[in-house]
Amino acid sequence: MNRITIALAGNPNAGKTTIFNHLTGARQKVGNWSGVTVEKKEGSLEHNGHKIKVVDLPGIYSLTAYSVEEIVARDFILEERPDVVVDIIDASNLERNLYLATQLIELNIPLVFAMNMVDVARSRGIITDFKQLSRLLGVPIVETVGTRGEGISELLDTVIEVCSGKDPVSRHIHVNYGREVEREIAGIRQEIKKYPEFNRRYYPRWVALKLLENDSSVREKITAAGSRGLIPPEGVEAIKNRVEEGRANIKKIFDEDAETVIAEARYGFIAGALKETMKLSAAAKQTASDRIDKVLTNRLLGFPVFVFFMYLLFQGTFALGAYPVEWIESAVEFIGRIADNLLPAGMMHDLVIDGIIGGVGGVIVFLPNILILFLGISLLEDTGYMARAAFIMDRVMHSLGLHGKSFIPLIMGFGCNVPAIMAARTLETRRDRLLTILINPLMSCSARLPVYVLIAGAFFPGKEGNIIFSIYSLGIALAILMGQLFSRTLFRGETAPFVMELPPYRLPTLRSVMIHMWDKTKVYLQKMGGVVLAFSIVIWFLGSFPKDIEYSPGLVAARQSVEASLEKCGMADDASGPSGMCSRETVSSLRARLEEINASMENQRLENSYIGRLGHAVEPLIAPLGFDWRLGVSLITGFVAKEVVVSTMGVLYQAGDAETGSVGLVNALKKSGLTPATAFGFMVFVLIYVPCMVTVVTIWRETGSLNWTCFAVGYLMTLAWLCAFVIRTGCQLLQCAV
Repeated sequence: MNRITIALAGNPNAGKTTIFNHLTGARQKVGNWSGVTVEKKEGSLEHNGHKIKVVDLPGIYSLTAYSVEEIVARDFILEERPDVVVDIIDASNLERNLYLATQLIELNIPLVFAMNMVDVARSRGIITDFKQLSRLLGVPIVETVGTRGEGISELLDTVIEVCSGKDPVSRHIHVNYGREVEREIAGIRQEIKKYPEFNRRYYPRWVALKLLENDSSVREKITAAGSRGLIPPEGVEAIKNRVEEGRANIKKIFDEDAETVIAEARYGFIAGALKETMKLSAAAKQTASDRIDKVLTNRLLGFPVFVFFMYLLFQGTFALGAYPVEWIESAVEFIGRIADNLLPAGMMHDLVIDGIIGGVGGVIVFLPNILILFLGISLLEDTGYMARAAFIMDRVMHSLGLHGKSFIPLIMGFGCNVPAIMAARTLETRRDRLLTILINPLMSCSARLPVYVLIAGAFFPGKEGNIIFSIYSLGIALAILMGQLFSRTLFRGETAPFVMELPPYRLPTLRSVMIHMWDKTKVYLQKMGGVVLAFSIVIWFLGSFPKDIEYSPGLVAARQSVEASLEKCGMADDASGPSGMCSRETVSSLRARLEEINASMENQRLENSYIGRLGHAVEPLIAPLGFDWRLGVSLITGFVAKEVVVSTMGVLYQAGDAETGSVGLVNALKKSGLTPATAFGFMVFVLIYVPCMVTVVTIWRETGSLNWTCFAVGYLMTLAWLCAFVIRTGCQLLQCAV
């Protein structure tokens, strides 16, 4: 079976991911590109006797080495040399998309153009002769509709033809840059062609062109070739001198940098090709997206509509998730009962019931809430509304000294703060990047959601959706306030100009939505089987040892007295009913008293365990907030991963309890003595305080500064403490219901 490697390239919002999902389905693996934190997706399939590997390159607008995404995409094409590069082109926005296509043609590599969203183009009245365009560009063009999977089979057939050299259209063309520029390209190319070993690695005309454009990455390749002996030192110097001479000549003739002259020539080539092959009908004047935008991006209506969508998202997260949560709770309880019956009393019994089922079971029940949240965010992104949200928020972001482009990393924080902080790389200035990174942890990530759902369900029944929405809203409000404070103190200066692309509205496909949901589900379940499971066992161990606890004499004496009374009644080991001289009421009263004493002794045992000692060590810091030592321990373990907060509470609050899972934890919290005000303050503290360990490391890597990382952790801890203190104290003074 022949093996073929395809690289998928294309502009953002051209439908590249949709095509990738149709090609590979669930046969995907996700990782990072070597040396960088840009996501790498690979998939595989079989077609007509060929085993095909598909690599999804980052979405880019050009091959100029400005961003890490552009460098990753170009280096993969140049160094890994895939058999065919498939450029996914938005047929409704050809002029912009063909710029990248033109740069790919310049590489002299096997190419196929997937002309995607041809249905959208036709609905806009854009009529293109793709056969003629294919002949002009020397690249086979396949029409596709990624959302419906149309043209996928034809695309694979064409890829195989190009790979085998049988495609009749494929030929290499040169974009003509004009006599003066072509003369300089030819001169540099002649210098490069003297070294055949280097020429075998890189196409000489392309290298000459990129050197004229002052491409730093290609300049480094020339220097590296000299270091490796592919080009002698005098040859490297001769090439550099010829490049400087060429750039100076172009500057002298055009009074413009070579980069500008070459870019204008590319756009001229594109305009000429489209003039011969494309025409617009009267229907192209206004699109459905334009009509929708009149409402959704309206100066007056845009912001209320955005708030409404966010409210629906968080209400739906709880309301729709309530039913599957109940099913999972029942399953966890059932597993707990089976384990309780099968395992003999002892350490293994306690580990499984209190540690594993109590910890992991308390977190996994919130899987439906997580899925619904990510489903909502995916729908907002895939429909094109998220870009509008950034546009709407531009005025708000300006008050922070930022612009709407910073809103995208912030809104990504609702999913996970790690990729959200990485997304700040797309911002042009270090000032904007630092400011966005510092306020990003205030956008509540999905890992905190189980804490909110648990506490809101326990202390605010019937109002869960409103409470959770208020927590997320508070995070946004605090991000705005801290952004304003930082921009006026630490980061004074003007913001960079902002132009953001508004992609057309699209109907998300069920396949795409399911793949997104599965990706997130996989990550969540991996955490359940990894970090949460491990720390549930650790927390159980720390809470179970040492065993030689000395109980207070009063409790021991009281227990012995009650047990003696029950024994006199003949009820020590008999649960069938009253006997002897004791009435049923007396027996019930004695049993209730014994349960109270046992619970007090269990609390005393926990307080003297290793975990209890840790909790009591931090209790003075959190006592003014109304938090007990168990909440303190939960916050400490939450530094590893926020999901561990719930599993820790599950272990500590349910130790020795017959109930397991979320229901048992809710009941245990209600009996713990926490007030609604303290519970709400705890939710706010979890919202604000130090993010998880991976996020802190990401802040360090992205800022490149330990000082900024420590500052971020410090201000978040201080702000969390102050907010929780104000909530508790304010509610005590006002005697509010919260």
